Amino acid sequence: MSHGFELQPQPQPEVPANAAVATLAWALAQYNRLAVFLSMLALMLTSIILTYSVVVRYFLHQPTDWQDEAAVFMLVGMIFLCSAHVQSLRGHIGIEALAGFLSPRANQVRMFIVDAVSFLFCAFFAWKSWTLFYEAWVEGQTTSSTFAPPLWIPYSMMALGMSVLTLQLLAQVLTRLTGTVPAASKEAA
Repeated sequence: MSHGFELQPQPQPEVPANAAVATLAWALAQYNRLAVFLSMLALMLTSIILTYSVVVRYFLHQPTDWQDEAAVFMLVGMIFLCSAHVQSLRGHIGIEALAGFLSPRANQVRMFIVDAVSFLFCAFFAWKSWTLFYEAWVEGQTTSSTFAPPLWIPYSMMALGMSVLTLQLLAQVLTRLTGTVPAASKEAA
């Protein structure tokens, strides 16, 4: 039984045989490293902000108006900006009930279809996210609170995260189409 806390070596992602796809995969890996690092910092900052909010409200009896929205904005950013990293590890929840019944070849086809459909959905979601960002930017939309931060901030993080997730799915689809090479031969070359 695994609880997700055991220290296990992370599986290495497949190395695409196509040079252009390999370059895209490398660029996405660099983005993912930066996004995970920044999200770790944002998570620590969010916990500090929320702790501050609780202390100020409980002990000093002062209302807080910016802490909750700042924390939510950072959580939205963390979730969307790291979604491509989770996808690169195939860490999203998947229904594997069919995997045990299908042959390895049928599983490969199933995974390709899932990646292709996910790519199309995420591409649409990214496009709509960019339109939300644009509308919020042009119209100067803000939240309805007294703090009233601009809505383009979370929309931009959502749009960027969905765009990178779409690129990650595209890289996975193209890797399935063009094939892979063993990771060791890539380092030796």
